[in-house]
Amino acid sequence: MTNPTSTTGDAFLHATTAERAELIEARLTAALAPVASIHISDDSAQHAGHAGASAGGHFSVTIVAAAFAGKARVARHRLVYDALADAMQRGIHALAITAYTPEEFALLPR
Repeated sequence: MTNPTSTTGDAFLHATTAERAELIEARLTAALAPVASIHISDDSAQHAGHAGASAGGHFSVTIVAAAFAGKARVARHRLVYDALADAMQRGIHALAITAYTPEEFALLPR
């Protein structure tokens, strides 16, 4: 597998979708530490045949991090996009983000 801490999009461009999910997790975990929980789903199969599908994978991320405290949803998404900036150009076509603070996550019904 390619180096998950690579600062170039090449790691994403040449990775399999499973490796891309691992790289996304590594990038977000490093950028938003401490991360209490992170789940990455590869949704690419649901988008097969759509015009942008060949340009990269479709992923969903649910992340719980203290870095989101006091930030609105748009600011939280910006933190995620900033951590993945080059990958969004080279290997990730779409990313659905659900971002919580640990306190918010603890209040969710189980």
